[in-house]
Amino acid sequence: MPKEYRTIQEVAGPLMMVKGVEGVAFDELGEIELASGEKRRCKVLEVDGEDVVVQLYENAAGINLSNSKVRFLGRSMELGVSGDMLGRVFDGLGRPIDDGPEILPEERRDINGLPMNPAARVYPEEFIQTGVSAIDGLNTLVRGQKLPIFSCSGLPHSQLAAQIARQAKVRGTDENFAVVFAAMGITFEESNYFIESFKETGAIDRTVLFINLANDPAVERISTPRMALTAAEYLAFEKDMHVLVILTDITNYADALREISAAKKEVPGRRGYPGYMYTDLATMYERAGRQRGKNGSITMIPILTMPEDDKTHPIPDLTGYITEGQVILSRELYRKGLQPPIDVLPSLSRLKDKGIGEGKTRADHANTMNQLFAAYSRGKDAKELMTILGEAALTEIDLKYAEFAEAFEKEYVSQGYTNDRSIEETLAIGWKLLSMLPRAELKRIDDKFLDEYYGKQ
Repeated sequence: MPKEYRTIQEVAGPLMMVKGVEGVAFDELGEIELASGEKRRCKVLEVDGEDVVVQLYENAAGINLSNSKVRFLGRSMELGVSGDMLGRVFDGLGRPIDDGPEILPEERRDINGLPMNPAARVYPEEFIQTGVSAIDGLNTLVRGQKLPIFSCSGLPHSQLAAQIARQAKVRGTDENFAVVFAAMGITFEESNYFIESFKETGAIDRTVLFINLANDPAVERISTPRMALTAAEYLAFEKDMHVLVILTDITNYADALREISAAKKEVPGRRGYPGYMYTDLATMYERAGRQRGKNGSITMIPILTMPEDDKTHPIPDLTGYITEGQVILSRELYRKGLQPPIDVLPSLSRLKDKGIGEGKTRADHANTMNQLFAAYSRGKDAKELMTILGEAALTEIDLKYAEFAEAFEKEYVSQGYTNDRSIEETLAIGWKLLSMLPRAELKRIDDKFLDEYYGKQ
């Protein structure tokens, strides 16, 4: 039985000081029992000899210093995992909030996990179809990859996240595919949108949701993604499933990290975020991947809103260092009415070349992808020239490129949030658009593919 202490010295906001404790370790879980018998959870933030500072998971209201007692449980936060988690909704601490029964765990796992041994990693190279042309065709997602979505406040990243979660699949196999969805610091309306969206399409049956609302404690927000990743590791490496983990919004997570760091009076780093934020984000992101000898995989799409639309802000900046590319949403395209407003030119998937081609998507994929990028880039330049000099100043071929760029945005990028396109449909739309340009302009495509597809769509 854990020893009980009645030596609470002070409570300041979410922090509490307990004196005269023995054998307590950093990050250990504790339980506070109030005079009324109510129990609240806390975790150890700092150990100084026999004095510890703990962080409360719930609020501090009603804690009486003289007749409340604390016991330390000798373990850090754990999640009970089981195959029955699929189709269920949990809060940020892994407790069911969907009126369903408690989960009977097959095992309990420490949510902090262990980083994957680099020598045990398998190189990501299998294509995952998201049904979104701007991702599948141009910034392909590969099994085991970490591909963040960089958004701006007010842009529809929630709709895109829900669309990818509903539509994503591993093609051509009957392999088990699951989605683990963790939402941090979101509003009740957003939470409701995600749950209803998954229920309507039946995607909830293969999804595990962890939801931490904006009014939940900051310390819970720090546990939420780790809960989700613990569930994902169990499904991937014990149940041989291919798991897509979607984390939204990493900015709320980093703000919670800053809040707790400030409460502990740590020396702040860039923009007030703690100096160890890079390490902290890496401990989450690096839990994705594929392992030797295991059939399952974890692919991750973290979503973050860039404060002040600034790519150099510490959160997107550090995320970009750790992950393999980024999909960028653009305010300009959003104003034009594109759904989703993905800006394909600055977006990048560093592993896209590994997941496309014969036997994965189609032999002409790499050629058409390069040609679409080149043509869209030239078309955007032509449209800018047209704005400055007027249409009359453009050559006939530049006008064709400007027309191509317009059609590319409307037909290829903007597909709505309910349209699920197969990779064949995406490639067909690409060829239809490229056929607007004279054949002699398509210098990045092999002649045999031109003979087969040019002008045929």
